[in-house]
Amino acid sequence: MELNFIQQILVVLVAFLAGMEGILDEFHFHQPVIACTLIGLVTGHLVPCMILGGSLQMIALGWANVGAAVAPDAALAAVASAIILVLSGDFGAKGQASAIAVAVPLAVAGLLLTILARTLATGIVHIMDRAAEEGNFRKIDIWQWIAITMQGLRIAIPAALILAVGAGPVRSLLNAMPTWLSEGLAIGGGMVVAVGYAMVINMMATGEVWPFFAIGFVLATVQQLTLIALGTIGIGLALIYLNLSDKSGSGSSQGGVANSGDPLGDIIDNY
Repeated sequence: MELNFIQQILVVLVAFLAGMEGILDEFHFHQPVIACTLIGLVTGHLVPCMILGGSLQMIALGWANVGAAVAPDAALAAVASAIILVLSGDFGAKGQASAIAVAVPLAVAGLLLTILARTLATGIVHIMDRAAEEGNFRKIDIWQWIAITMQGLRIAIPAALILAVGAGPVRSLLNAMPTWLSEGLAIGGGMVVAVGYAMVINMMATGEVWPFFAIGFVLATVQQLTLIALGTIGIGLALIYLNLSDKSGSGSSQGGVANSGDPLGDIIDNY
């Protein structure tokens, strides 16, 4: 489908905000579920883009910057795949699978843009250091805005390029993908989702959390339970966990430091 001029401007604006939020991390516009939803809102295809954003969010759960390792760019993957989905005009299962399959290589390509932007930002930081030594706060503010704008353009420019290509070439490109490639990328995307879940579970796994995870995993398969019921059960389990953590922490301490089996809980309680 074709987008009018106003819709194209709004899509580029959403892409710009997503790029900025990749650094600011305040309103989370860079998260796939929000970025795709906003693009769906401005293009008039809210539900398909929300479904795409939810699927990409599951993949992006395992993407995190660890030390010097920079994670794939979830913002570019979300924005570009949502634009491709809208331009292709196929909002069914095949169109969703194709958009998700394209998102993973787009995220890797966005990683290169992220590294380039952060390299340039290093030089900007040195300029701001010199301005701080001079006591020139106005210069610091200006270069700060330049650096944030650069992060926004990191996503806005590729989004504008995809819009400039148009629906025809995008549809031809997606249709030209052989079945083995599209299905293989879809399977690979599903495997990345599993890896993302595994990384999150590995970070939060403790002896006290595992029983609640098992209970929640089983309850989620009960079809008669609504989301409100699952949320209520989750709140109840959380309250039980907090109560057990308090009792186990107060009952066993060594040198004034509680040892409840939950390291994060012990740190928070001692603090």
